[in-house]
Amino acid sequence: MTCALPSVRTPPTVPPASDGDDARCLGVDIGGTTIKYAVVDPVRGATVGPVRRVPTPAPATPAAVVAVLREVLETLESAPGSGGPLTGVGVGVPAIIDHGIARSAAHLDDSWIGTDARELLATGLGREVAVLNDADAAGLAEVRFGAARGAAGTVLVITLGTGIGSALFLDGELIPNSEFGHVWLDGRDVDGWAGASARTEEALDWPTYTDRLQRYLSHLERLISPDLVVLGGGISERHQEFLPRLRLRARVAPAQLRNAAGIVGAGRQAHVGAVRATSLVGSR
Repeated sequence: MTCALPSVRTPPTVPPASDGDDARCLGVDIGGTTIKYAVVDPVRGATVGPVRRVPTPAPATPAAVVAVLREVLETLESAPGSGGPLTGVGVGVPAIIDHGIARSAAHLDDSWIGTDARELLATGLGREVAVLNDADAAGLAEVRFGAARGAAGTVLVITLGTGIGSALFLDGELIPNSEFGHVWLDGRDVDGWAGASARTEEALDWPTYTDRLQRYLSHLERLISPDLVVLGGGISERHQEFLPRLRLRARVAPAQLRNAAGIVGAGRQAHVGAVRATSLVGSR
C-alpha cells in the first residue's frame, strides 16, 4: 500500500462546515516529485485535515497516476469518520490542459500528451473529475481566497517547485495555460534554472538564487507588465529569504495558501463543476 505522509507544514485547516453547506471535495496537485492531496472545503477555501503526499510514480504514466489516485480516494472515503463519498474531485496537472486534453507533459511521462485527461481520470476514479493546469489551480485559489483576492488589473501567479508554473489573470478572470515557466532567457528554458529545485540541486545560497529569480521576474515584467506578482509553491514557506531582495515595479506578495494553493484551487474547481452540472439538470 502506498504510504501517505502529512506534510511538515500545512496552512490552517477548518472543521467540516456545520451550517448546512457541507461540500467536501478531493483536491489533488500532481507534481514532478510528489502528489499532494487533501479534502477541501471549497466554499471557505481551506483544507479539512492535513495535506498529505505520495511519491509521483516513475515513470509517471497516465495509468500509474490513475492507480495512485484511485488508492488515495478509496482510502480517504473509507477511513473512519470520513463522512462518506466526497462531492467532487479536482486534479491539477503539470501540463497544458485544453478542454480536458493534455497538450504537454512537464515532469510527467510523454504518454500524457494527447491524452483526454478528464475522461481518463473520470473513468479510472468512477466519477466526474475537474482537470486543469496545476499552476492555474493554484492561481484560482489565490485570486478567490488568498493574496490576490479582490485584485484588479493584471495578476501573475508564479509557482516555484520542481519546475516553474504560472497563472495569468485579468480583473480576476483566468487566462488559462500561460506557461510562463518555459520562457527562454539567456539561451535557456528558465524552468530548470530558476525553479526552487535548482536552488537545492546546485546548492545555491539565497542571494545567488534570488539573483536568478530577479532576472526571470524582470524579464516577465517587461513582457506583460503585471500589477501584482504572487509567488507560491513549496519555496513560499521561506519567502522571507528572498522576497525582500526582489526589486520589481509590480507589487510582489507571497502566496497566502502557500503550497496548498493548487490543492484548494483544484477542489474548488471540482465544486464549481458539480454545482454547474446540478443546475443544468435542475433546469431541464
